[in-house]
Amino acid sequence: MLKKTLIAAISMATSTLAATGQAQAAELTISCGAVGAELTLCQEGVAAWEEQTGHEVDIVSTPNSSTERLSLYQQILSANSSDIDVLQIDVVWPGLLANHLLDLNETLGGDAAEGHFPAIIENNTVDGRLVAMPWFTDAGVLYYRKDLLEEYGHEPPETWQELTEIAREIQAAEREAGNDGMWGYVFQGRAYEGLTCNALEWVASHGGGTIVDGEGNLTINNEQAAAALDLAATWIGDITPEGALNYTEEEARGLFQSGNAVFMRNWPYAWSLAQSEESEVRDRVGVIKLPHGPESASAAASGGEIQSAATLGGWNLAVSKYSENRELAAELVAFLTGEAEQKRRAIEGSYNPTLERLYEDEEVLAAVPFFGTLYDTFANAVARPSAVTGESYGRVSNAFFDTTHGVLSGDTPAADALAQLEGQLRRLERRWK
Repeated sequence: MLKKTLIAAISMATSTLAATGQAQAAELTISCGAVGAELTLCQEGVAAWEEQTGHEVDIVSTPNSSTERLSLYQQILSANSSDIDVLQIDVVWPGLLANHLLDLNETLGGDAAEGHFPAIIENNTVDGRLVAMPWFTDAGVLYYRKDLLEEYGHEPPETWQELTEIAREIQAAEREAGNDGMWGYVFQGRAYEGLTCNALEWVASHGGGTIVDGEGNLTINNEQAAAALDLAATWIGDITPEGALNYTEEEARGLFQSGNAVFMRNWPYAWSLAQSEESEVRDRVGVIKLPHGPESASAAASGGEIQSAATLGGWNLAVSKYSENRELAAELVAFLTGEAEQKRRAIEGSYNPTLERLYEDEEVLAAVPFFGTLYDTFANAVARPSAVTGESYGRVSNAFFDTTHGVLSGDTPAADALAQLEGQLRRLERRWK
């Protein structure tokens, strides 16, 4: 069979691609994924499809920053390039990129989405068009050192204040015992989309809403949101290294996995890496849902029981409508998002399946036990306001994470910063209302 070249833009192009807006297959680096084991797992999945079909797939590289990745995708797609067939897109991008993407219902059939989490399918459906298939889902979780909490007589924290106090106590005790590199808590603090995810969890779990509500109304400027950000600001330089203001997922994981942090907020992918033979914390890590804010604040704001909040994450695969191999590209998407691949990725890399039945699979649960105990966290994660703000979401998120970063850096008290943020977002509001 004559082999065809299919560029799976499951990642990003090289700096040359960024400069030209064009994808030249012969010049691309064969790699994929941005975080953790994504690269290896993607290569293995693509290789299996190549062997099964006889086609070739070139995979282009991607930076860790999803903000940079989106910018480059927009540059490539705005050029109507036919060279990139399959794109890995973030859960908040379908509305932004929909006009450039193929309707997979037409190519794969109306039952293509059967069995996947309905909320993700709804998220990936724009104006009745299924523009992306779920590849894996995500929600923020709290990693903790089981051995250290046991040694110092603590149960895992339920509130952010408890986490703060436990982290401070264990950090001080460990440093006194000679571990000068120990920190209490690490998270993603760089001014990028990852900070939007972290800050949304703090704010929502304090009863402060989700920046913009489902009706498109601005809600971020409130006392609960300010209290959440002010608390987070106290962590910097105390239980969190100042360097965390430039951390993405991998920097946070590196510090935690080296044994130098008590708690870490990250995505589920970090589990398999923490349990690897090279890990300094293997068999000493627990995973639970993220903490929530003080009962009084959350209950008063929500009118009900306090809740932790985990930001909905995850990635999807989409086909560029400029592809010259649309049907073949859709077949690759169907293979990589199918049950066998999702199960393999869950077991080998702890990537959350988007197929509900895999959360009852014995082999999956044996490999990643918290998939069962935290099922509700994954199924009911808090969505960022990308659907309601549409094409303005990038600006909304950028303004939010820049504001949060300023608060964490000590530049502005949260109440003043959120009032300024509201003013910024008011000028954008007319674009989505």
